[in-house]
Amino acid sequence: MIKKAMIMAAGAGTRLNPLTQKVPKPMVPVVNTPILEFILKHLQKYGINDVIANTHHIAESIQNAYGGKNHVGINFQYVYEPELTGTAGGVKKTEFFFEPGDTFIVISGDALTDVNIEKLYEKHKKSGAMATMALKEIPISEVAHFGVVVLDSNSRVTGFQEKPRPEEAKSNLVNAGIYIFETDVFNYIPANQFYDFAKNVFPAMMANNELLYAHVIDDYWNDIGTIKQYKHSSLDILAGKVNLDIPYPETENGWIAESADIADSVVFKGVSVIGKGSKVEDHVKLSENNIIGNNCIIKAGARIENSIIWDDVVIGENVSLDNCIIANNVKINPGISVQKDSVIGHDKIISCPEDYLQDLVKI
Repeated sequence: MIKKAMIMAAGAGTRLNPLTQKVPKPMVPVVNTPILEFILKHLQKYGINDVIANTHHIAESIQNAYGGKNHVGINFQYVYEPELTGTAGGVKKTEFFFEPGDTFIVISGDALTDVNIEKLYEKHKKSGAMATMALKEIPISEVAHFGVVVLDSNSRVTGFQEKPRPEEAKSNLVNAGIYIFETDVFNYIPANQFYDFAKNVFPAMMANNELLYAHVIDDYWNDIGTIKQYKHSSLDILAGKVNLDIPYPETENGWIAESADIADSVVFKGVSVIGKGSKVEDHVKLSENNIIGNNCIIKAGARIENSIIWDDVVIGENVSLDNCIIANNVKINPGISVQKDSVIGHDKIISCPEDYLQDLVKI
């Protein structure tokens, strides 16, 4: 079975701005847990405890959380890339981590998934391939956002299309950014060059008649590349559509940390997640699905509906949020009704609508 993994964690995550302006994409919290931590814990379930990642954007955030001894209990190493070198180029920089003859897994640092790694490994070994890709079937109408993969009847890869229009797509199977490799794959990746798997490595392998196969997964997978996809994944976890653990005890009102302080008069409708050290004061209304981070204060009379609030946020008295995302260290002063579908970036004080409308991002 696989013993080592590489996580591609160097992306800038610009499509998630303003959420990624001060947090790298793999550290974006989904239900108060960084995406990267979900990946690490999922790898652990399959006995994979030796992990390396490439880092770039706000790399110190990843390094501080998991480098050296960490709370996850995993051997985590990292390589910093001053300049990005592509998906394959980033993996090449971690070649030293693997022994010749190793079979290892590579997974994107923005992929929320409960993929069955054992099944993927078995398919890979049975085929005798140098590389096996995990694919996900999606509606043909959505292929324009993804890399499409074309297979023959034996699941061998025969071609690629990068974000084709639906009417031009040769397949509705998309690259999930999860690969099983033999170390011979490094022979197809030159050092210190910008190199991509789908554009460079895999076509070269196919031209050389190497075995490149794919396995269509029926597990949960979502590429958290946009704010809408981020929100969608969060709701999927609350709905139990993905087999990942929410880090708090389950109650009749959702998942609430034991150290959270919830007033008796708080009205719950739907389910909520409330993080460690957070305080929800009198007569707050929490409707539909809400995720409240750690060390937040929700002041009396606030109304929060279908929203995601990150850590260290203060929501003032009688504030109204509807389908909003609020990043870390934001303070919203009393009485403000934030425009529906708003995304507010880090470290802001909102005293009037103009404080966020000038750079408003919508879900």
